[in-house]
Amino acid sequence: MIDPGFLLEIIPKLLSGLPLTLELAGSSVLLGFVLALLLALAQLGNGAVAVWSIRTFVAIFRGTPLLVQIFLIYYGLGQFRPTLQSLGLWSLFREPYWCAILALTLNTAAYGSEILRGAIRNVPRGLSEAASALGLSRLLTLRLVVLPIALRQALPAYSNEIILMVKGTSLASIITLTEVTGIAQELIAQTYRAMEVFIAAGAMYLALNFLIVRALALLEARLTPYRLRA
Repeated sequence: MIDPGFLLEIIPKLLSGLPLTLELAGSSVLLGFVLALLLALAQLGNGAVAVWSIRTFVAIFRGTPLLVQIFLIYYGLGQFRPTLQSLGLWSLFREPYWCAILALTLNTAAYGSEILRGAIRNVPRGLSEAASALGLSRLLTLRLVVLPIALRQALPAYSNEIILMVKGTSLASIITLTEVTGIAQELIAQTYRAMEVFIAAGAMYLALNFLIVRALALLEARLTPYRLRA
């Protein structure tokens, strides 16, 4: 039987892990978006080697579980400690926080690059031709015409990716990070009351994702008012 009093007791403890959850999600989404945009733009070029390299990267990170990626980065890179030390990177990769950020960033970048690439290709070609006829350079056309339209079109799909990243932060608990799920596991080990703990943790993720969905919906409405009129 679920004890409401116990739920009220553990909620403050679970909330103490929320800042780390938000930090992991926010950092990975921001860094992943920048990397995804660069990868999407790189695939528009004519360099076959670059395009196939990016597609291989995307295929690997979209085709393997995020859990495996975290394990490979956190535990696997430790086998290359001498090389990382010579490069001055070992202090970075020995920390579970930075390994989690790297894994989450690369994962969301792989998915995001495909979302952005599709959105950029869906921008009507006539708009680029019109911008060129007005004397805009290719770079200005991309910055002032193509990207604003593509980003607005990609927002609904990218919103789903943001939600997935928030939920994906729960996997960081397997490498000793005490975000919401990590604290939940500690509470279960102490109290042996998995039902109440996971209900409270699940409700917390649900409330957080609801707020994010509403914020993204408001942003989409602001950027695409014509859809509301339609």
